[in-house]
Amino acid sequence: MCASGARAARPARCVMADLETPVGLTDTHASRRYFRKFEAITGHLAPVAAVMEVEGRFTATEVSLLARHLQALTYTFRALSMKYLMAGRETGRFFGSLSIDDHESGFPATQELLVMMNDAQQAERHLRDMPSVAELKKQMVAQIIGGQEIPTRLQFALSQRLYYQELARGTLFCPRNDPEAHWLETLGPRRRYLLHWSVYDSQVNLPVIYLMEVEDSGRTALPKDENRWPEAQAHLMAQSLGGLKLLTIAKGFDEDFPDLHPKRLRRLHIGPMYSHAYTRQSGPIAEVLAEAASQEGDDWALVWTMEDLLSERVRTERAGWFGTVEREVFALDPFSGRGAETGASATERAIVLPARPYQVLAEKRPPGFETVRKFVVGRDGRVMSVR
Repeated sequence: MCASGARAARPARCVMADLETPVGLTDTHASRRYFRKFEAITGHLAPVAAVMEVEGRFTATEVSLLARHLQALTYTFRALSMKYLMAGRETGRFFGSLSIDDHESGFPATQELLVMMNDAQQAERHLRDMPSVAELKKQMVAQIIGGQEIPTRLQFALSQRLYYQELARGTLFCPRNDPEAHWLETLGPRRRYLLHWSVYDSQVNLPVIYLMEVEDSGRTALPKDENRWPEAQAHLMAQSLGGLKLLTIAKGFDEDFPDLHPKRLRRLHIGPMYSHAYTRQSGPIAEVLAEAASQEGDDWALVWTMEDLLSERVRTERAGWFGTVEREVFALDPFSGRGAETGASATERAIVLPARPYQVLAEKRPPGFETVRKFVVGRDGRVMSVR
C-alpha cells in the first residue's frame, strides 16, 4: 500500500543476475509510493470481506477475525515504511533497501519480515537508547535554522525511532501467526470453535490466512486443554504450507486428533499484487495495466484466492479392540474431476482493482477472466462486486 501512471519509468533497482531474486527499491520516492500503494490496497481488503459477508460467503465472526489478520498486515507495512523512509538518501550509514518479489507476488520478500520480527524483540531496548521524537525534532530545527543544512541524518534517526515505536505496539503480521480458537457454540456435549491462523508463505512471498471450523468432543475445552491445544497448534503450523492440499491438512488433523473433528477448512491467499511500475507481470493483466494508464495510486490489481473444503458426512472406524472413532469424509469439487487435483470442495478466484483498470479489463475481456470475481474500488473508496 504508486506510480504516476502506467507509462511512468520504473523505479531504480539493484542489479540482480537471477531474475527470481527479490530486488531492492533504492529510490526514495519509489519506495514511498510503493508503501502508499499498499496502505491503500490493504485498506480495501476489509470492505471486500464485508461484501462477501453480505453475499453470505462469510459470517460476521469470520469477517471480524479476517480483519484482525489484515489489520496486522497493514501495521507491518506501516512499520516497514518507517524503516525505509530514507531509502536512497545519504544518511551516514548503509541500512539497505526494501526487498520485494517483483516477479511472483509484488509483496516484500519473506526475509524482510524475519528481520522485522528480530527487531521487534529488541524494540524496547532501542527505544530506551534513542532520543525522543520531540528531541530529534528540536535538533532538526536547530540544524535547519542554525546550520542552514538539511538534517538528513536526524531524519533518518527519527524514521528509525518511529519504526521501533511501531514494532513496540505489536499486532504485526509475523512469518508465523499461531492458531487461536474462537468459541462459536455448544452442541450438546460438544463445543464448536473457529480456529484461525496465518503465515507468510516463503515460497511465493505472500500472506496466507486459514480458517477451520472444528467440533471438540474432548472432556476439557480445547483452548484450556494443556495437552491437546499446544499439540494442535504445532500440528497446524507444521502443515501450513502452500504446497499442501487442504484435503491433506484436514485429513491429517482428523487422524491425529480423534476428539477434534474438522468440519470446514478455508485458505485465503492474499496476492499477488500486480503493478505496471513495480512488478514484471505478463499476459492479459500486463496489457490491462499498461493500457489503463492510470493515475498515481490506481496502477494496481490484487488477486484474492479462497480454497474451501467441507465435510459432507462422518463415518465410524474401529479403534483398538473395542473402541470406535469418527472420521470426516470431505466433499471434493465434482466438476471435471478437479476435486482430486485441487484437494478442495471449491476454489474461488477474485481480483480487486480500481475502476479504470476494470474498465479496460471489461472492454478487452481476456480469456480466463470470465469466472474470476471482480471487486472494483471507486474513487470514493467504496467497493463494488461485479460478476
